[in-house]
Amino acid sequence: MAGSDPERLGSLARLVIGLGVLLVLAGIAVHGITVGTFARIWHDLVERPDGPMAFRCILQPAMAAIAAVHDGLKDARGGNRPFVETMLRDPTKRAARLREGLNATARILLLGLVMDGLYQTFVLRRFYPSEAVIVALLLALLPYVILRGLITRAARRRLAAQRVQ
Repeated sequence: MAGSDPERLGSLARLVIGLGVLLVLAGIAVHGITVGTFARIWHDLVERPDGPMAFRCILQPAMAAIAAVHDGLKDARGGNRPFVETMLRDPTKRAARLREGLNATARILLLGLVMDGLYQTFVLRRFYPSEAVIVALLLALLPYVILRGLITRAARRRLAAQRVQ
């Protein structure tokens, strides 16, 4: 978002990436990779939206949407292609766009990790580190990526229509 330099990965983004990697490795070390683990993760994900702390299922995507609107409008004004399209089709800009997206969502991802850690600790009475990362990615990063592209496309159409008039 504002002030993020696409040439550098911010310290908060680096912290979130490092924490995410550590949590995934800890989850694998403690709980392993089994069919039962994936079944538990799926069950917990499906159960959560209406349980305690359900507000985070609204808060995280809402925060991701705010960041996506800001960055999508900036993309449209700057004449940039949509985020995912650039990531998939333009290898020369891929790294810069990835850094930009990580910088924009780092706070949201960190908030998601903390909120899921609290949820698991108080509701499940256990902490599943890998699951916290999966939930943070699903509730924050996925909505950001989808909405940023949609906002960019809509804003580009609107800007093009205004130029024609």
